[in-house]
Amino acid sequence: MSGNIEVVVLGGGYGGVKAANRLARRAGVSVTLVNPRPDFVERIRLHQLVTGSDDAVEGFGEVLGANVRLVVDTATLITTAERTVTLAGGGTLSYDYLVYAVGSGASDPDVPGAAEFAHAVADLDGARRLRSALGDAPVTAPVTVVGAGLTGLETAAELAETGRLVTLVCGGVLGPSLHARGRRPVARRLAALGVTVLEGAGTRVTEVTRDAVRLADGRDVPSAVTVWTAGFRVPDLAARSGLSTDSYGRLVTDVTLTSVDDTRVVAAGDAGVITDRPVRMSCQAAVQLGTKAADTVLRRIAGKPAAPARLLFAGQCLSLGRQEGVTQFSSLDDRVNALYLSGRPAAGVKEIVCRSTLRQLVSGARKASSRPAGSDGRDPRPNIPA
Repeated sequence: MSGNIEVVVLGGGYGGVKAANRLARRAGVSVTLVNPRPDFVERIRLHQLVTGSDDAVEGFGEVLGANVRLVVDTATLITTAERTVTLAGGGTLSYDYLVYAVGSGASDPDVPGAAEFAHAVADLDGARRLRSALGDAPVTAPVTVVGAGLTGLETAAELAETGRLVTLVCGGVLGPSLHARGRRPVARRLAALGVTVLEGAGTRVTEVTRDAVRLADGRDVPSAVTVWTAGFRVPDLAARSGLSTDSYGRLVTDVTLTSVDDTRVVAAGDAGVITDRPVRMSCQAAVQLGTKAADTVLRRIAGKPAAPARLLFAGQCLSLGRQEGVTQFSSLDDRVNALYLSGRPAAGVKEIVCRSTLRQLVSGARKASSRPAGSDGRDPRPNIPA
């Protein structure tokens, strides 16, 4: 393929930023990233935003290369036949290749009262609303966290460490993604922080009210502030655009991260799924998928066959307040094992992971900016809203 190549990246999360920076390093490739907000959100720190120990936001000027054009808007439709993206603000972008990296957010709980009375922590706006609600509630008011995945565990511990009276409703087992041995230090830490943990099938939530959470076994758990962390969802953009998706709405791809419907559309991060090899939604996967998605596009531009995506995992890191944590180790294919690290050293590991992930993006931005401005045949322009 000759001439200047236009690549549009939808989504400015970990995967989207990683892909955009890698693509922008190649001469002859113009990259536009579309994101609903003008700042990069560190999702792995959103539970810290809730208690005020971090703002979980970084300027795109730090993590996005100067050769990447930022459009602050939301994509509403992908028209593959015309290779265009329609934006909520009324504009249209044309592309030669599209990287679909719209990410994931809090699920819409199918539980009476949850949408009205429960708060989310999986996205920036939800985390900010939760922080405001907590600020309006007395420190002695009961707080209930629903969901015992990593987000629920981190949120419950973070709140309890500040003196909040927290109940964690698991709806099943505590820390389902962890090894049985890795769950033990988590349970000990939560107990030390005074968190009441409710486990078992009877703890499935059946209703949320203004001041309580009702469980399947009939118990009512008092709750002045309810936090819903059970499950994630992805935007329905791919489905609305006529592209193949799975039951969760994720874009279905082959092993090269290419849409099964169109070789010009490549997925990165939570919003895509490899047909026979689904990957756990995580920052750890997203940064790798962003790189792989960019490589697939670059190989296609060069007229070469795209290579299968191979991801390597090390484990799962979670903070349990600012002082302690747990690192659950895994095999390279993400299967957890009996090895873990706990206490203050594990909290240090989690902090190193957060900082190194951001440093990766900053480093990628510098490399993307090292290409002479305008060498893609397009007038250099600053990051601007649509």
